[in-house]
This record gives sequence, structure tokens and C-alpha cells, in this order.
Amino acid sequence: MSRVWIFDLDDTLHNASAHIFPVMNRAMTQYIMEHLELEEHAAHQLRQHYWHVYGATLKGLTRHHGVDPYHFLHETHKLIKLPEMVLQTKRLRHMLQSLHGRKAVFTNAPRNYALQVLDLLGIADCFELVFSVESAKFHAKPSVRGFQLLLKSMQAKANDCVMLEDNLSALMTAKRLGMQTIWITKKLQKPNFVDYRLSNVLALTHIKL
Repeated sequence: MSRVWIFDLDDTLHNASAHIFPVMNRAMTQYIMEHLELEEHAAHQLRQHYWHVYGATLKGLTRHHGVDPYHFLHETHKLIKLPEMVLQTKRLRHMLQSLHGRKAVFTNAPRNYALQVLDLLGIADCFELVFSVESAKFHAKPSVRGFQLLLKSMQAKANDCVMLEDNLSALMTAKRLGMQTIWITKKLQKPNFVDYRLSNVLALTHIKL
């Protein structure tokens, strides 16, 4: 079987922390303030709490407050200036094309946003599948169910997959299922369920898998 490369999107294939996440986090806090009638501080704390507990704010809101996931995603990902917010990475396309095997994106972001970002990065055609939070039936990473739905969709075995991701809890699930794991981070220490640590995705060309 050929190798299957599974890439997270935000803060893995591109730097979302610089311009996108601050705006998105504010939008999520605002959404919680409006729909749950909370003060800003309480809304901010609740958003972070659900992110820590579930790996995704959305999961907590749908599970405990009956929030419509489609409405939440639409309202919090309306980034008008996205073309100005996506930071380009030189040689990213070249690196992806040089990888042998199948390639997919697995993101907790909504599909429209993911496709826009991949388009702006000029790499949309490098992937056979963009598996968004809708594709995962809102079982966002690190939920095992989301991973299982991805593998089923690709008709792939976990043992053939390499997961590249900035989020450790998602990598822990990937490892538990039998995938190889690559942590994209500037941190120097790595936990034992991480096979490789790279400071950025371009460094993938320097390791032998």
C-alpha cells in the first residue's frame, strides 16, 4: 500500500496564529456572548474550557447548549480579509509534490474556509481529499470517531498513514490508532507518542520515514 500523508491545516500547512486565530477567537467569544447571553470574560473562559476538554469549542457548544454547528461555523469563519491574512510559505507546493503517496487535509475548520485557505496557498490540487469538520460529522479532532470516518472515506489503514499536526491531543489519537506522528512545533521536548518533531512543515524533506 502507498503511504498516506494526512495534514492538519491551521498552524501546520500555514501560520494561522499570526492573523487568523486572533480574529476567529474574538468571533467565537462574541458568538457565545450573544447566543448564551454571557459577559465577555465568562464567554472567553467557556470557549477556552470547551477547547481544552473537547479539542474544539464547537463540540462543547453543540453538546451542552444545543448550538447549531452550521450556524456557528458560518458566523465565526466569515473572514472577509482572508487573502491578506494567509501567510504564504515558499516551496510549500514543491515540497508537497515531492512527497510520494496519497495526501489529504484533515481539519477541524469548516469546508469553505479550508478550501479558501488551500486555494490562497496555491496547493488545493495537491490533495485528493479535504476532510473538514462537516466531513467528520462534527466529531472534531481529537475524537477517534472523526479519524475513523476519515480512514473509511479514504479506504486507508491507520498503519499506512503519517499524521502531521500542531495539536498534541490529535497526535495522541493518531498514534493510538497506529499512525506515524509528526508534531509541527517550535518546542524542543516531545512526548513519546510523537515520532518526529519539526519546527515547520517544510522540514519534512529532511527526515527519512
